[in-house]
Amino acid sequence: MAASSSACGPGSDAAAQRATAPRPPPSAAVVAPTAATPAAAPRDEDLLYLEEVNGERALAFAKAHDAVSEKELTSAPGFRALEERLFRIYSSKDRIPAPSVQHDVVRNFWTDADHPRGLWRQTTFADYRKAAPTWTTLIDVDALGKAEGESFVYHGSSCLPPLRKKCLVRLSRGGGDAEIVREYDVEKKAFVAGGFVLPEAKSRVAWKDENTVFVGTDFGPGSLTKSGYPRIAKEWKRGTPLASASTVFEAKESDVSGGCYRDFSHDQKRDVCYRSIDFEHSEQHLFRGGKLVRIDKPEDADVDLWDDEILLRLRSEWTVGTPRATYPKGALLAAKLEPFLRGERTFQVLFMPTLRSSLADFAGTKTRLYVNALTDVKNEVTVFARRPGDASPKRWVGTPLDTKVASIGVVPFEADRSDDVWLWLEDFAVPTSLALRAAAAKKEEVIKQNPAFFDATGVQVTQHFATSKDGTKIPYFEVAKGARSAPAPTILDAYGGFEISITPHYAASAGAAWLERGGVYVQANLRGGGEYGPAWHEAAMKEKRQNAYDDMAAVAEDLVRRGVTTPKQLGIVGASNGGLLTSVMLTQRPEMFGAVVSKVPLTDMRRYHQLLAGASWMSEFGNPDDPKEWEAIAKYSPLHNVRRDAKYPPMFFTTSTKDDRVHPAHARKMVAKLEALGHQPLYYENIEGGHGGAADIKQRAYVDALVYTFFATRLGLPLAAR
Repeated sequence: MAASSSACGPGSDAAAQRATAPRPPPSAAVVAPTAATPAAAPRDEDLLYLEEVNGERALAFAKAHDAVSEKELTSAPGFRALEERLFRIYSSKDRIPAPSVQHDVVRNFWTDADHPRGLWRQTTFADYRKAAPTWTTLIDVDALGKAEGESFVYHGSSCLPPLRKKCLVRLSRGGGDAEIVREYDVEKKAFVAGGFVLPEAKSRVAWKDENTVFVGTDFGPGSLTKSGYPRIAKEWKRGTPLASASTVFEAKESDVSGGCYRDFSHDQKRDVCYRSIDFEHSEQHLFRGGKLVRIDKPEDADVDLWDDEILLRLRSEWTVGTPRATYPKGALLAAKLEPFLRGERTFQVLFMPTLRSSLADFAGTKTRLYVNALTDVKNEVTVFARRPGDASPKRWVGTPLDTKVASIGVVPFEADRSDDVWLWLEDFAVPTSLALRAAAAKKEEVIKQNPAFFDATGVQVTQHFATSKDGTKIPYFEVAKGARSAPAPTILDAYGGFEISITPHYAASAGAAWLERGGVYVQANLRGGGEYGPAWHEAAMKEKRQNAYDDMAAVAEDLVRRGVTTPKQLGIVGASNGGLLTSVMLTQRPEMFGAVVSKVPLTDMRRYHQLLAGASWMSEFGNPDDPKEWEAIAKYSPLHNVRRDAKYPPMFFTTSTKDDRVHPAHARKMVAKLEALGHQPLYYENIEGGHGGAADIKQRAYVDALVYTFFATRLGLPLAAR
């Protein structure tokens, strides 16, 4: 898919003639109303059966609608060719194998046509540098699932420093957030008999030493937060039953989650416990002398420990210290840890935000910090090093990285042993490159590069700014072939939430499915995201949420004003919070769009906080049980703003039965209510996939082909590639 983010919380279009589509049979518990027999608008309680994830009626609803959507979209000329094209891209053996340097080896998780669920594998660094490395397979996920009769999806591993030979491997059944954890011995290439094993749950587990882990999981009643995540951290010894693990830390039931881990960086062994109060607020504690010592910092400040330093990223202005100093929201501060714990508040500012720039992230290596900023949604990196022997507040010296590309991702080569970093470099029409920057030589070497997955001849990338309802300038990128004599079918993609920044990326699927055929792809950077720092996020939180929707409308209007497209040719797509965005646009501004796609969306904002992880998002959207806050939410809640007399554009909702983050009932309910009021949305529910909507690259290619086909046939783009 193009790049719809899919994360509710701090995360990638297509079509046919909707009016002639067959409707779900009565067995789906839904009958489309007709002009002669109008149906009453369903009450919220009438739709509760759709919250039963695997309930008989709910699954019948999903299967009946899947049959309708699949029959219509897969029969469109060019669908199969597009699906195959996307699968070739996703499974290409010429893709960059993302490296993770683990002591003396490079590890990688890899999927291709022969291994759609993937291989966890390793090789030497010298071999990795070759065009065709020789890999040693550690786990074949497809084979493992077949042997055990499970639909496993690999969710990663955590390996014990410094040798990283013992690993905790996370496996999901079908792609949901809940995982099985098993200990794996890399040298023996086998799971450890009698090793650490956790049953399926949304667990948190981290190494303390070779024979001890910190674990948070579902220990029974009272052990989870209202959001469904662990709140209790226990210390679990090898060879003992999980039930005997001793509690070391507890968060509150109202928190998002809590847990503990050991910080091994720079040969440290610091034990840290944390409360994630919500997505913006947290507490951190250090174990000192057998006691928990709280790190005294603003609750909304992010904290990192690096070597003997503490790093704080502020979300609100902070006045502190003697003499008093005021630091702005969005700043990155550095201080020596021990003096800070004693109460000193003397900082060096490593990043100072401006109206046009914000902190994207930072990464620590052996002796350096790489600070990655966004200026008008384009990355700029500064490398900081400490003056030898200097412990003063001015000890850090920064040098800008002279790399000119829109998107730069910085990943330490091996943080504890090297100052080298991997640089991931890309732009919308520039295939991704992986360069190794040698810190000592201060130069970069391209190690791997993706092929061009689509013909970008004539494709231009331009940035524009729309004016929102309150006068705020909203940036957006336009990607299209340069010479156009008339408005063109356009896909507008956005997210706008949880302080997540959506940056330029190589649009392989959008290029192959859309740009090559003369379509326009647009990525908008709405308020609610993090593109301009905490204030940009705060401008669309809770009662200010409408700002994000006004921003989206402003971009759509600007595209029409500039002659890029017309309302009938403009489609919008978003996933998760972005799916909420597009669902709101459907109900608020239906006249502006020719097609709407909402993927794994939120739609029922009256009950979102009672469904799966929804309680963890109340700091973002507000509390529907508070009458004042519900008054603001009710004005945009898609499910509660669907109207019988509205003229809605063609719409397509997708979700996954296995999504245990955003409940599939959100999409189910929206579709059911639309149909009851006489509208005809398309709906596809993938049985697997989790919050990403697909469990493997085959499913991903299929779902993406459905969406792009929906857009193409609704917006008037030829399905045959040019």
